[in-house]
Amino acid sequence: MKLFWAPQTRSQRAIWMLEEAGVDYEMERIELGSADRADSAEFREASPMGKVPAIVDGDVAMSESAAICIYVADRYAAGTLAPALDDALRGKFLYWTMYTPAVVEPAMSEKFNKVEANRQRSGWGDFELMIETWDQALDGRDWILGDRFTAADVMLGSSAIFLRMFKMLPESNNLDAYADRCLARPANQRALAKGAG
Repeated sequence: MKLFWAPQTRSQRAIWMLEEAGVDYEMERIELGSADRADSAEFREASPMGKVPAIVDGDVAMSESAAICIYVADRYAAGTLAPALDDALRGKFLYWTMYTPAVVEPAMSEKFNKVEANRQRSGWGDFELMIETWDQALDGRDWILGDRFTAADVMLGSSAIFLRMFKMLPESNNLDAYADRCLARPANQRALAKGAG
């Protein structure tokens, strides 16, 4: 598998996911923002928008970190990093995997940019509702689905770590402990070293 990536981007999620799944992969760095950037046809096929992360795995070419995490979990770690299609937890797994791009990131962007949220009109509520919902879901659990680490935790964990790094993570025993557990995972430590630059 080939991973197209850039430092300090959502690529970190894909690297972490690949490390969790134990997939052999090569990394090709994309120089985002470079005036003379010349993307390969292979990268453009995987990511028509020119975004990272993107992967090529045989005949499969795709981008978007949540899609990559689900694909890798289903293809390389079925039943461990993703509940099977007929598992009762599959719906919750998909919900929480998509919670990051659909709820956390828009709410975080509004908060960071000091945009006043309209809880009734936005599809994600607001930053406080996003945090409250996530915090309650972790109450009494190590991972978002209980005692089982999945690709959903890669997505959510990367967001918890990011929020903490930018001092946007409110005081919450559940979220603080969750971020600590995510950071302590050996696969995440390897991913952080590989994604550093």
